[in-house]
Amino acid sequence: MSLEEDIKQEKFQSEYQKLVVNIAFTHSFLTNMFNSYLKPYDLSLQQYNVLRILRGQHPEPVSINSITDRMIDKMSNASRLVEKLHKKEMIGRRKCTEDKRQVDVTITSKGLETLAELDHLMGDYENKFNHVDKKSIAEVNNVLDELRNI
Repeated sequence: MSLEEDIKQEKFQSEYQKLVVNIAFTHSFLTNMFNSYLKPYDLSLQQYNVLRILRGQHPEPVSINSITDRMIDKMSNASRLVEKLHKKEMIGRRKCTEDKRQVDVTITSKGLETLAELDHLMGDYENKFNHVDKKSIAEVNNVLDELRNI
């Protein structure tokens, strides 16, 4: 289905305007689909992002500031996300030995196990896009990279 059909708008002022609306609409579409995979694990997309960051650094600890710098959603409150994941026993945290104002965060075995389960589900998520050839996907990635070079 085309963007025009999906949002019931016949035309746009320009292709650039259509592109911006299309990116926003597609972001929402993909996020909603992705969230359906996370819901049984009681995880938000932002919490999933934090867990993936921590797994990438495992076994080394990561500061909350470093997590914030690496978040996809820069408006996320990393301290709040860390607190929620700590309550779920998916991460550990401790005061940094070098800087007492800093908190070091690590992923726990429960967090690693949860990500391992989700990794299997993500294959199913990615398979939903098999109808788009890899060359087109690479082209879209390049265009999106170009759009951020402002």
